[in-house]
Amino acid sequence: MTAAPQPHVSGLKRFGALTFTYFAAIGLFNPYAPLWFQSLGFSTLVIGAIASLQSWTRIVAPYAWSWGGDHSGRRVELIRLASMGALLSALGLLAVPYLEMPGASELMISVAFMTALLFIANSGVVPLYEALLANLLHTPDGSIDARRYGRVRVWGSVGFILAVTAFGFLLERFGIGIFPAFVAAMNALMLLAALRLPATREDAVHQEAAPPVLPLLRRPEVAWFFASIFFTVLAHTSLYAFFSLYLVSLGYGKGAVGALWAVSVAVEIAFFWTQGRWFGRLSPHGWLKVVAGVTVLRFAATAAGGAWAPVLVLAQLTHAVTFAAHHAACIALVHRLFPGRLRGRGQALYTMLGYGVSGVLGGVGGGWIISQLGFAAVFWAATLSALAGLGCAVLSARASGLR
Repeated sequence: MTAAPQPHVSGLKRFGALTFTYFAAIGLFNPYAPLWFQSLGFSTLVIGAIASLQSWTRIVAPYAWSWGGDHSGRRVELIRLASMGALLSALGLLAVPYLEMPGASELMISVAFMTALLFIANSGVVPLYEALLANLLHTPDGSIDARRYGRVRVWGSVGFILAVTAFGFLLERFGIGIFPAFVAAMNALMLLAALRLPATREDAVHQEAAPPVLPLLRRPEVAWFFASIFFTVLAHTSLYAFFSLYLVSLGYGKGAVGALWAVSVAVEIAFFWTQGRWFGRLSPHGWLKVVAGVTVLRFAATAAGGAWAPVLVLAQLTHAVTFAAHHAACIALVHRLFPGRLRGRGQALYTMLGYGVSGVLGGVGGGWIISQLGFAAVFWAATLSALAGLGCAVLSARASGLR
């Protein structure tokens, strides 16, 4: 096997710019969109329903985008199309409050519709660019250059934390009414970054049919791999959906809540920046098992020790393993298990099962658990989910001939 040509540094910087703008747009929208919806007069139920559209669209849309990329070979063009769709949807959100609406229900439907379109569009960006980046960073032994991948992916974490911080200040200064204008501006920057992506050989249209993905999914190591992703990320939905509410219920102030979130993002950035130094010390399957085991400990500590700030700090420090190392291991395994023109659909399945189906079930199921048993119970449920993820990771490794 011949080594893939090493990507030029400027090419990787362009991928870093896309990663930065995409996650900065997410860092703006996800935390502050509910506040804008509230300013429009929507009820908590309606706000929750609109917010859940992100998880619902992740069930189908990423695979559709990636299927197009695998079959056409035009991944760069599809990223640009997805980015353009996200910008047009954001401009639609900007225009909605100024349209003549017969009533509140029509406003709600219009906002929900444009939000769904935004999620459908931007759900294509990550699996398509991850497949492109994996091709660029392919190594002769069939893996990914971990150091270079980490140096690109870290900009997503930087973009997210900067957006959360900066836009929180700006929205406080100028009012929540300017929120859709900021969303449009961030998606415009993402489109500019997409337009600057380097052309690759994957852009050429293939004459032969792309191979089917179903036979791969029937292989035990692949099936158990995706099961481990599902349960490990399902455990994390308790964090993303309910951690802040849990902290407030325990009497923590907003400053403490923000500081605990900042700790997790800071160690995530540190992991991605330095992963090339030591990520290769374990196999990707080995990392999956370590991640699931640490996730068990993280959420057990969160459930049992939430009243003690030092325990929560230690739990948040494990985010470097339970999120960052998990993401890096999953990308490496998808690259290995879904070669060539299967790679985009492999990335899409990772997004769908990890952040689509699990997001819907975790949000709905977690809400029900909290209503019946309280906040701590949802983190105990996350502990059990992580245990299931550990078992699936072990079975995937065994099916692959590894211990």
